[in-house]
Amino acid sequence: MASNGGTFQAFMAKMANSTAYQRGNTNEFSPDRVEYDPTSPLSGKKIAFLGSSVTYGFAAHGVSFVDYLRARDGVVATKSAVSGTTLAGSATDGYLARLQRDFDPTADYDLFVCQLSTNDNRYGKELGQATASDQRDQFDQETTLGAVETICSIVQDRFHCPLVFYTCLQDDPNHDYQTLINELKKLSSKWGFRIIDLFNNHGLKTSIAAHPNAMFDDVHPTQEGYLKVWLPFFERQLPRFI
Repeated sequence: MASNGGTFQAFMAKMANSTAYQRGNTNEFSPDRVEYDPTSPLSGKKIAFLGSSVTYGFAAHGVSFVDYLRARDGVVATKSAVSGTTLAGSATDGYLARLQRDFDPTADYDLFVCQLSTNDNRYGKELGQATASDQRDQFDQETTLGAVETICSIVQDRFHCPLVFYTCLQDDPNHDYQTLINELKKLSSKWGFRIIDLFNNHGLKTSIAAHPNAMFDDVHPTQEGYLKVWLPFFERQLPRFI
């Protein structure tokens, strides 16, 4: 996602004028029109969501799959998401700062879900290296992998619940997201977290192709995309981890 002033304004204008954005965010796709399913296995589950633009709903008026999980499945969701933010770094709106302040350690979460941001590579954050299997703290938070390990450590020590990372869609040859995913998979054996890999899910991509207005661009869904594609996918996946 664009970051400097002029480029960002141009990006926002492009989004507002795009057919997918306009048609994919009509009232028919609003969470207010989604009927609650009391038989959902997710009903009443307390789930924390930490992320950036995809978790927030950047191209969907701030509505994402999290909000549909609330509406249809009765998920008791805590959503901390700010567009354009990174895993690595000490920014006040970054992942690590929000992890410290936005989630109640007494909430007794059933699951913690973290978006593997595409922004770290885009903004030049250093990938870093995975640490030894017995290292459980003092990670380099200025690197992406160090931030991932910090998140793992905090979730284990503070929230005592299962942790899931989900990857994003991206089709930009200038950004090597797959390498980060590969490193995430290596870390999963150390920390015991699970991965929902949307980036390499061909079924998800087929579903998106059936809904021309599901995506504003290669990364960001519209409300139609979240409702018609992302929601059913997460409804199938999340109960496996609780």
